[in-house]
Amino acid sequence: MTTNLKGFVSIMALGAALATPALAETTIRLSTYVNEADIRYDGFVHFAELVTEKTSGSVKVEIFPSSTLHGWSEGVDAVQGGVSDMSWIPADERLPCYRATSLYPVAVDLEGQIEMDAAYANLVRDEAAAVNLVPVFNSNYSYDQEWWFKGGIDDLGNLQGKQVRSIGPLVSLMIETWGGAPVFVAPKEVFQSAERGVVDGINMGVATYSSWKLWDVMPYMVKAGLFYGNVNYMMNKQKFDTMTADEQAAVMAAARETEEWLKPRYEDWVDQRVGNAVMKGGGAAVALPKNKRMELIDSVQGKWDETVDAACGPDLAGKVRALFAQHAP
Repeated sequence: MTTNLKGFVSIMALGAALATPALAETTIRLSTYVNEADIRYDGFVHFAELVTEKTSGSVKVEIFPSSTLHGWSEGVDAVQGGVSDMSWIPADERLPCYRATSLYPVAVDLEGQIEMDAAYANLVRDEAAAVNLVPVFNSNYSYDQEWWFKGGIDDLGNLQGKQVRSIGPLVSLMIETWGGAPVFVAPKEVFQSAERGVVDGINMGVATYSSWKLWDVMPYMVKAGLFYGNVNYMMNKQKFDTMTADEQAAVMAAARETEEWLKPRYEDWVDQRVGNAVMKGGGAAVALPKNKRMELIDSVQGKWDETVDAACGPDLAGKVRALFAQHAP
């Protein structure tokens, strides 16, 4: 009887152990500037769920939205210093080619966006590894990087001294080329800057713009489609390398599957926000004709390519431009 009881207890203990989810051996603290009202936040939740599923719980992703861990320009320092394990990476001087090409003046066809983004991430992978980073997740914003003003504007190419919010060096070059004055403002500060008249115009992604309720202060949108844009989320390479090969593969597969899951939802969400603002909120959206779009791109692309060649070197710069050419509309 005692032996049978011991056997029963052992079986029960084994069953309980099998039923208990594995404790995460690795926790990835993911920092993002998007807030919880943004469809891209849903994408990170989906990514976290896939990582848990694909690693059977050995890797866990914790999401920190709305720049709660660090500011807009501090992504590299935050990941290198352990403030976060994975973060969006801005146009940082320690990643010169990424800085010059993650936002590039070109018209692209987004039909093959997932493949284009994967190829782009591979092109900057060695540069990232040199500063202890691994590209994991492509957050493409080519679809929605646009321009806003308080009232109608006759010509985006003639800004007449307007102060326009810039997100980085390329946008600053565009604003200056078109007769405006660039002003850097972090996403969380844009509403107050627009409301108080610090800026006359805004360059920003529609998703971020809508999440921060900026239609209320600058309702006139110029839909121009002037960029390839990719805010790459990168992970601390040292921490990435502590995971097993299977865990690394699972994280990368989860990222790719999330990009595919998010793309149609993201584009639909952006379209709905623009439509709601125009139909219900007193906003306006004007699309540039193709000839004007190409004129504006041509006005800056040659100048910017000088920066790209110096930042990437001729060989890598050529590969980046060839990739964009493969995805021309």
